[in-house]
Amino acid sequence: MSFLKKISPFYNFTLFYILTSFILRLVLLFHPITQTSFIWTDTVKIFAIGLLSDFFVFIVASSFLWLYLIFISNSKFLKPYGYIIFGLLLALLIYVSFFNTILNEYGGVLPEIGMGFIGIKTLLFGLLLFLPKYRSKIRFWLFTSVIFLYVILILQNAISEYFFWNEFGVKYNFIAVDYLVYTNEVIGNIMQSYPVIPLFSGLFLAAGLITFLIVKRSKNYIENIPTLAEKIKISGIFLSLLFLSFFAIPLLSTKENSQNIFANELQSNGIYKFYLAFMNSELDYFKFYKTLPEKEAYALLKQQIPTLSGETTLRQIKSDAAENHKNVVLITIESYSAEFLKMYGNEQNLTPFLDSLATKSLLFTNLYAVGNRTVRGLEAVTLCLPPTAGESVVKRKDNKNKFSTGNLFLNKGYNVKYMYGGDAFFDNMQDFFTGNGYAIVDKKSFQPNEITFQNIWGVCDEDMYNKALSVMGNEAKENKPFFNHIMTVSNHRPFTFPNNKIDISGDAKSREGGIKYTDFAMKQFFDKASKQPWFKNTVFVILADHCASSAGKTELPLDKYRIPAMIYSPGFIEPKRYTNLMSQIDVMPTLFGLLNFNYQSKFFGQDVFKADYKPRALIATYQNLGLIKDNVLTIISPKQQAKQFQLTLLPNPKLEADFQLFYEEKPLLKERTDLINETISYYQTASDILKKKQYQK
Repeated sequence: MSFLKKISPFYNFTLFYILTSFILRLVLLFHPITQTSFIWTDTVKIFAIGLLSDFFVFIVASSFLWLYLIFISNSKFLKPYGYIIFGLLLALLIYVSFFNTILNEYGGVLPEIGMGFIGIKTLLFGLLLFLPKYRSKIRFWLFTSVIFLYVILILQNAISEYFFWNEFGVKYNFIAVDYLVYTNEVIGNIMQSYPVIPLFSGLFLAAGLITFLIVKRSKNYIENIPTLAEKIKISGIFLSLLFLSFFAIPLLSTKENSQNIFANELQSNGIYKFYLAFMNSELDYFKFYKTLPEKEAYALLKQQIPTLSGETTLRQIKSDAAENHKNVVLITIESYSAEFLKMYGNEQNLTPFLDSLATKSLLFTNLYAVGNRTVRGLEAVTLCLPPTAGESVVKRKDNKNKFSTGNLFLNKGYNVKYMYGGDAFFDNMQDFFTGNGYAIVDKKSFQPNEITFQNIWGVCDEDMYNKALSVMGNEAKENKPFFNHIMTVSNHRPFTFPNNKIDISGDAKSREGGIKYTDFAMKQFFDKASKQPWFKNTVFVILADHCASSAGKTELPLDKYRIPAMIYSPGFIEPKRYTNLMSQIDVMPTLFGLLNFNYQSKFFGQDVFKADYKPRALIATYQNLGLIKDNVLTIISPKQQAKQFQLTLLPNPKLEADFQLFYEEKPLLKERTDLINETISYYQTASDILKKKQYQK
């Protein structure tokens, strides 16, 4: 058999992918949304460089196909190897089914996925091992299934790229990544917007026909399995092309340099664009959202923050009293919705300590988180700026040397640390915080005797707080104030924690248990901290990073952004309620005001006790950017869209007025252009300042 036939699955698939991509480019080129004309050089680049990009991208995408094909053999079923491999697979299946693994630690559906995958693998290997007479037929149908899966994925991607272009006029960007995050909402939107049954029926029929043709032209691979020498040769060619692809793909993307944006988009490969969007985590505000003339945007921002001057957020913050360099401990609590607390209507008594502490603190009763991910909460209390489109600044490449709360404390002579019970490498936290002046205390800093309990996310909150107490005890001896930001982990799936701490078992893996244990651990921390010599000279800032859930009936459901927040410092901060609307980005500037700090600020966040503060809150997903003001929720979205909703309180007679959570969101009958422009001004100026690197320290 010729060597070309030995690699038939590879070249047949490559031809199919390139043909599909060519047809897609042709369709998009003549799509009504592609409202432009192309010079001949653009057209040549679209198809010539586009073809090369498609080839190299498919080489990378076919890595799994190569792995599958290269391990097809008969020799592994010979005695005793076949029985040894089957025994190992069976042992692994028993282990993941009946013992506590890393999959169980994380929880959710991962254990079932793991068991299902290994179970199917074991079953199929067993059939091939124990039914040698039927091995060829079984292998044929397995081979056909793999081919069908690849065909489905290629066709599905082409259809997705078409509909994405139909909606946005570009190849994949961060919105496509966002769609993977909000799967339920997206699937619901697809079900309502498109003829799903005919579409998918046609997809499966086409995939079946194409699979039949590819299998017919490629089945010689399994009928005459290549020898070891031939597999080495195939692998050598494939790995060489794979290595070349890693250099060729980004190089070819630099050729997308036409003045015609449509030409660049058509020339690009959608899969690689998706990868770049996922890695870079940004969505170009100026390309997808409503904008104002730059001067007008900054002039509107100045109306909200009167001390601004020019096209910047730079301003001088001055106090009439002497600065107070107290220690500051900021605790951001994982996934802690306001509705968990008794004062907001919870009747399960899950947060007895926090409920009690709230009565002794400066309590912000009407505060909204900016987003629904931890990195958004960390961004809000560290950079104090609106949640710009795309991913949080924490996860972007350009995330260092920003104007931050940590750098401000450093300039005041503080020791500054970020404390996290897990590995700070997760979610790019280590890169972000070290790049902004923080020292890191995370799980890697713990000695074995300092860990009493841990799960996939890290050590339990009690262990983290004990470590923090030890660190702060040493810091207090340095005769320097300290600022320590502690991020909790225990109120996160799988909600496991030490047993015999609260009246809910740590093995139950219930959210209620996670909430109650988080509260319990915080009580232990404050009980121990109150006995330390540094306690009376310390201010504690406590708030959630985001709510426990973001799903709701509307795009930005208000109750899914309301979080508890308080500042506690006996003898220094008077217990009272602040009831005006405010944002998560205002917490730290308000604290600096209470400490009488004098500083040059770039923060969008404001001291809410200043006379010129105008109540408002900023809330967002990755692409829907919202402003709450005057009982109106304004949302700006990609495709230059803007929506407004009248907010009508749905009162709960059991609750005080300060703790009402739920609002009805009805489309506003008469557009408030002033609020649309104000919303644009916040998000446009924040995006502009980050883009121009003007938010540096």
